[in-house]
Amino acid sequence: VQLQAFGGGLVQAGGSLRLSCAASERSSGRYFGGWFRQAPGKEREFVAVINWSSQNTYYSDSVKGRFTISRDNAKNTVYLQMNSLKPEDTAVYYCAGGSSIILSNIKSRHAYAYWGQGTQVTVSS
Repeated sequence: VQLQAFGGGLVQAGGSLRLSCAASERSSGRYFGGWFRQAPGKEREFVAVINWSSQNTYYSDSVKGRFTISRDNAKNTVYLQMNSLKPEDTAVYYCAGGSSIILSNIKSRHAYAYWGQGTQVTVSS
């Protein structure tokens, strides 16, 4: 399965962007779809994840209430709606996919087998 992330760009603080992550093929498994981000000089960090049925979503504390993750399984696509963007949200955003992820590992990048190429999000102050 190949993932492709797009939708990044330059936006002013307070603005919005929507990222999309498209899978190259429909997976036979019920996979989680997640977003991570990496700012220059920092570790890649968890942003949000959604399970197959969309019944469960998890967010990092830094984006909770501002970002919304969703998915359309018919289109093999996971979305990240980002509102009220802040300069500290500036990073390369990566989408990730994985199956059979236990709850205690849901925020660990090591739990995800598939990764997109990343899309740059820059928020100016």
